[in-house]
Amino acid sequence: MTIRSESEFAVVGGGVVGLSIAYGLLNKNKNVTLFDEGDLALRASRGNFGLVWVQGKGAGMPTYAKWTRASASRWQSLARQLSNDTGWDLALQQRGGYSIYLDEKSLEKKVATLTELKKQLGGDYPFEVLGHNAIKKEEPHIGKDVVGAVLHHEDGHLNPLVFLRSLVKATQLRGLKVVQKKVTLITPSGNGFTVQTTDQQQHLTEKVVLASGLGTKALGETLGFKVPIRPQRGQVLITEKMPPVINRPSDEIRQVNEGGIQIGASAEECGFDDKETIKTTAELASNAIKQYPILAKAQLVRSWGALRIMSPDGFPIYQQSTTCPGAYFATCHSGITLAAAHAQLLPQWLCGDGAAITDLGIPFHDFSENRFDV
Repeated sequence: MTIRSESEFAVVGGGVVGLSIAYGLLNKNKNVTLFDEGDLALRASRGNFGLVWVQGKGAGMPTYAKWTRASASRWQSLARQLSNDTGWDLALQQRGGYSIYLDEKSLEKKVATLTELKKQLGGDYPFEVLGHNAIKKEEPHIGKDVVGAVLHHEDGHLNPLVFLRSLVKATQLRGLKVVQKKVTLITPSGNGFTVQTTDQQQHLTEKVVLASGLGTKALGETLGFKVPIRPQRGQVLITEKMPPVINRPSDEIRQVNEGGIQIGASAEECGFDDKETIKTTAELASNAIKQYPILAKAQLVRSWGALRIMSPDGFPIYQQSTTCPGAYFATCHSGITLAAAHAQLLPQWLCGDGAAITDLGIPFHDFSENRFDV
């Protein structure tokens, strides 16, 4: 075996989470090597819905609501920076987003959840409830079966594939070293770690960040992490390009900047099976047509399934190893929404200074995986 490189940080995982963290570390002038096994990986970053979404996140953990809002508020600056780096428009829009309901009980339940969360946040949580007539004014193509919606003013969406490409290019421009091999072993070594890959090469690093989603478990357990994560399948449909018919995105339907209507997303517990199914495709399409009847005329051009990374309570995990200090574990199922926080706030914690997070009133220790011990 030979030593191939040395760095201050090794980031394991080349998806949105890993690249966002690497981008932030590079912006702090850190020497970073990113390890990515390539297209053999379970590419959650290529299957997501493209939402920057605040609404409802944090019910059961107000700290997560604060973290999500902190990220959403930083998305405009992240998008500008990436566009300046690459010349590409991420098509980011943050003009609010809907949760749309076809029955009163579901709407009332959602409103009760958000009202309680707003109370827990001291009243600072901007949403409003729209009846059928009110949402019809906002969305003329809405269906007669829609009883109402919740409009949250901090929600938005973007082109996630352009975002991923932008992260790749921007990190390369900043000198990111990329090793396109699967990591097989990470061991403490001197004042840092030795990262070994499938080609038997060894790479030295002072700190290591595990951000490889569902691929994290085996590596994480050897470094003292519990890694309590599981896959959850989501299926997504997209139609042919259409004239503008939807003004704002919802958590189930959005019109992408290129014109297609994206429809999703299911939540299925089926292990590592990421295949789409006819049954779920039909259910998603039927629900979409009830919300927007004009979609009955649209041609479906593509569908896919992808695996979310879920913790037991659905909230992110950020943890430094207690047995291997300098080893970190970061995971979430909202890599797009939290990308700005991962790029602009999380690197400070990784560098040993979490003051910027604490100053926001965010008790970051709430995200430790130790919360599952009780």
